[in-house]
Amino acid sequence: MHLTAPRPRGARALLHRLASDTSGLALLEFAFSMPLVLGMGMYALEAGNLALANLRVNQIALNLADNASRVGLTSPLSIQQIREWDINDVLQAARVQGSGIGLTSNGRIIISSLENVQQSYDSAPTQRIHWQRCVGLMSGTGYDSSYGTTSAAAGTDATSGNQGTPAPSGMGDPTALVNAPSGAGVMFVELNFKYKPLVTAYFVGIPRIHYVASFVVRSDKRDYAQIYNPTPAAPRSTCDKYSA
Repeated sequence: MHLTAPRPRGARALLHRLASDTSGLALLEFAFSMPLVLGMGMYALEAGNLALANLRVNQIALNLADNASRVGLTSPLSIQQIREWDINDVLQAARVQGSGIGLTSNGRIIISSLENVQQSYDSAPTQRIHWQRCVGLMSGTGYDSSYGTTSAAAGTDATSGNQGTPAPSGMGDPTALVNAPSGAGVMFVELNFKYKPLVTAYFVGIPRIHYVASFVVRSDKRDYAQIYNPTPAAPRSTCDKYSA
């Protein structure tokens, strides 16, 4: 005659069933690992978005400098005049290119004409920031020009009062200074953009994306006396204005 042990009852019975039940093991492991996997996925997404934003800002700066170095109205004498309309057009192109990331709402674009020419009021060729034009809402340190500024009126006429700011050392970082060739000019672009996180600022923060680009003016007969503004006059995108 065999005797069987009595079955555990109540709480002991529940614990006994749980101890022998493995049907939810995979779900439990997934629950423990999900926060780690989700965190790694969001970090990868944020890092990829930051890399893409850097690429976009870099390409916009290059395109803008290239476009600014080409534009102008060629006169019957083959002298190329640059006009406010031309500058507004290239700035509009950058605005459209950067619309997907809110470039002008969260950043600042500065075009500087770095010239090394002899004007009528000069005794010798002088390198100067002759004029600057800007677009973008951001202001202050890190967004306004880091490499030299000039007045809003500079370059609006051919007088010595609006000749711009001397820049004998050129523009740019100390280890990568840009200088204009003798008798010519360089379109120097600064682009500063406040990155907006895709998911959260916890992973990569809110960095300022900064790029510069420069192109020598393509025409060897550009008129460097001033930026012209024939009738109907175009609005001047001077750097005392902050607009998107």
